[in-house]
Amino acid sequence: MAVARTPRHKWISEGLRALAAGGPDAVQIEALAKALGVSKGGFYGYFADRRALLAEMLDRWEREITEELEARVEREGGDARDRLRHLFAIVDTGDGLSTDITTDLAIRDWARRDPAVAERLRRVDNRHMDYLRSLFRAFCVDEDEVEARCLITFSLYIADQFMFADRGGRSRADVNELTTKWLLDPPS
Repeated sequence: MAVARTPRHKWISEGLRALAAGGPDAVQIEALAKALGVSKGGFYGYFADRRALLAEMLDRWEREITEELEARVEREGGDARDRLRHLFAIVDTGDGLSTDITTDLAIRDWARRDPAVAERLRRVDNRHMDYLRSLFRAFCVDEDEVEARCLITFSLYIADQFMFADRGGRSRADVNELTTKWLLDPPS
């Protein structure tokens, strides 16, 4: 009887979970195998070493939050405002994403200490900004306004995770809705 191997994608998923929970030092082969309930021998059928796993984890994260996210938003269609609303909803809820903001924040922290990760993060962030620019340009003619809206949008995505301030008696969802309205349909 053949023994079923733990699929490659499960090792990568568990690695991303460990990364989100404890940073790159938490991505240890033995700990991943234990979390998956398997021996670490199966790991080497897919990966030459830990570094190879880390690279594939970054590949999956990058692909999911750039190509796959953009394709999903584009499939939904609608005008630029509709697509931005859909993008904001996906990012806010994590709906359908295998990684979440904690993974993103762990990678940002890792990038502070690893130049190769920093370069990858720069590429990802530039792609995010380029995509936001393409959407905001559809209804903003002033390039300064486009850039300001992109920076505010992207900054809010990251900074909101670090803010513990009260929101003036409003829920986080209420403030996100107000912010989206302001970014997409500002008062004249």
